Amino acid sequence: MRIAICDDEAAQRQLLKKYLEEWASQNRVILETELFAGGESFLFAWEDNREYDLLILDIEMVRLSGMELAEEIRKKDEEIPILFVTGYEKYMLQGYEVSALHYLLKPVSREKLFEILDKLRMKRKREDKIFFQMEKGPISLQASKIWYIEAMAHQSILYTEDENYTLRSSIGEAVRQLAGRKEFVRCHRSYLVNVLHIAAITKPELILDDKRRLPLSRSAEKEVNRLFVEMFRG
Repeated sequence: MRIAICDDEAAQRQLLKKYLEEWASQNRVILETELFAGGESFLFAWEDNREYDLLILDIEMVRLSGMELAEEIRKKDEEIPILFVTGYEKYMLQGYEVSALHYLLKPVSREKLFEILDKLRMKRKREDKIFFQMEKGPISLQASKIWYIEAMAHQSILYTEDENYTLRSSIGEAVRQLAGRKEFVRCHRSYLVNVLHIAAITKPELILDDKRRLPLSRSAEKEVNRLFVEMFRG
């Protein structure tokens, strides 16, 4: 992950950098942190390379405030996540005007920052593209587009909302390929489901968002329930 910290207080920059490094170490994330003492210096760097996964901006900076900086960024990039830090509650509501990811009051809570980073990391995982091999050649899909995978002899069928793809890999190979992605769980020996598309759990079935139903084995009940609650908690 590449994260920029823009704050005119040196101590605050170093504290945030320390927290980010602790989080990255705990989660085995490769992290590149860049520090900026003002909005102007960040804009200069950003014009050269805009590939940031997160911007942490202090709102009350001299010359170019964090809010003004965010407004400039949003003119050219509507997607990049922005996290505001501020010492005053009166600035909090302003973040919605530039679609801020979140805001934190100073002194920044290590735990609250970690929660935001965890959610951002999970969102990035869901948006990552995954490559599968079909009979006709490879296909890439975002993880969030995959609803479930069904075993079919030595192959498997991958289902999205409105299409399905016959994969050359078995269900076991699909499970190994998606290992580490928290949103996927084996709900039955023949099915691997994306928890984000489960609308309800009614033993012995899962009901998906579009009313499709998948079997839920007794051995998988506990894990599916745990992930379902965890993914949608808060």
